[in-house]
Amino acid sequence: MKFKADEIASVIQQEIEHYDSQIDVREVGRVLEVGDGIARVYGLSGVMAGEMVEFPSGVNGLAFNLEENSVGVIILGDYLDINEGDEVRSTGQLLSVPVGDAVLGRVLDPLGNPLDGKGPVATTDRRPLENPAPGVADRQPVKEPLQTGIKAIDAMTPIGRGQRELIIGDRKTGKTSICIDTIINQKNTGVKCFYVVVGQKESTVAGLIEVLRAEGAMDYTTVILAGASAPAPLQYVAPYAGCAMAEYFMYKGDHALVVYDDLSKQAVAYRELSLLMRRPPGREAYPGDIFYCHSRLLERAAKLNEKLGGGSLTALPIVETLEGEVSAYIPTNVISITDGQIYLQPDLFFAGQRPAMNVGISVSRVGGAAQVPAMKRVAGGLRLALAAFRELEAFAQLGTDLDAATQARLDRGYRMTELLKQGLYSPLDVIDQVFAVYAGTRGHMDKVPVEEVPVWEEGLLEFIHEKKQSLWDKIKRAGDVEIDKATGRNEEIDAAIAEYQDLYSSKRQTATL
Repeated sequence: MKFKADEIASVIQQEIEHYDSQIDVREVGRVLEVGDGIARVYGLSGVMAGEMVEFPSGVNGLAFNLEENSVGVIILGDYLDINEGDEVRSTGQLLSVPVGDAVLGRVLDPLGNPLDGKGPVATTDRRPLENPAPGVADRQPVKEPLQTGIKAIDAMTPIGRGQRELIIGDRKTGKTSICIDTIINQKNTGVKCFYVVVGQKESTVAGLIEVLRAEGAMDYTTVILAGASAPAPLQYVAPYAGCAMAEYFMYKGDHALVVYDDLSKQAVAYRELSLLMRRPPGREAYPGDIFYCHSRLLERAAKLNEKLGGGSLTALPIVETLEGEVSAYIPTNVISITDGQIYLQPDLFFAGQRPAMNVGISVSRVGGAAQVPAMKRVAGGLRLALAAFRELEAFAQLGTDLDAATQARLDRGYRMTELLKQGLYSPLDVIDQVFAVYAGTRGHMDKVPVEEVPVWEEGLLEFIHEKKQSLWDKIKRAGDVEIDKATGRNEEIDAAIAEYQDLYSSKRQTATL
């Protein structure tokens, strides 16, 4: 076989021309010790805080502690696959998650890996977990309502787009239910929802996902899951991952809602990591920067100004209290960062008041600015009236004789309390709420027996939709109700409720006969 010199020369020439020297320059370190979800690494002197590092097993880590002689790394995966002496490489990248429309309707872990068996997330867009919060000049006041569909909240502690409203209470008082109702109520509003689960039972979460799917809410919702069995590093980064995914839509000019369920568990995970890293413990053994851990997360929720597209990110953080101890360390921290709180009281919950909202402690610092004008006019004095009723009720239990006016106030208070009860996963349209609250506050239910209030209210709303739909549509279009200043009433609504009242009375009489 003969070789042609010119052919060999041309091949060599071609190889030389297309030769591209690829020198892989990376900083490499060695694992000194590993265990309990953290590793101490020697040799990564140029690594950045929050930079991702790679272990030989394919597991990633996050540079957490930058010390003089070593780097503390939190391991985002199974630390049992890592051994002492393993090589560790820096990646030069910050931890990021996939974002965009492709994440909607999915169940993901905090690193963006799918947990729902529907294959990989089909997007090339990524966003770093840690991002600076919008500055004061980039924001605008919160004035656009975000309806929860829950009468007690929309009437007394309204939430606006771009607000941070804390939901706080003991375990098993209905905190998650409020958030699920709010997510269900965002159907057809264009709000993208992100439900971040930290340290919850995975069986419970599976049930909630099924509820969202049954209600058609999974079409616009993403669940970021770091359950009770997830390692502490994943529980710590989960809220930031959810925030980064939601932020993408805010900066696009859309509206997003993110629920952190709950930040108490995230604080516990952060405390665990900090103590393992030998950071100095402070009050309740939490590290000194636990406040910064939550503030830099919640400050990213905002209503952007028109120049930046006018998008919004609303945050509903949940914090669990122990024995109603609102003045504990984590609750007081988060209360001081947020724009109000909804406090759920166990006593009310066990007495059958659902949602078990304590009107006296619950507050929205945005107030009426985030309310539909119709609701603002109708529910003006409701919060103070209910707070006064609770005091009066406690006084009446002493068994003293009450005058007629006080008894009438008590009777109306019992009916309003019954009216504000609401079943699970049944959010109401805000105009339906306006009719119900108007009927209660203007005395239309004063003669209805307390135990019949829910049936009476349901019948009223059915009657309005069947016979008075034009009035409902008129209020929906205007978003407001004309209230006579002298009487505090609206003639059209009064006439409609009076007509229903006659119908209800005659039906009741027929039933008793």
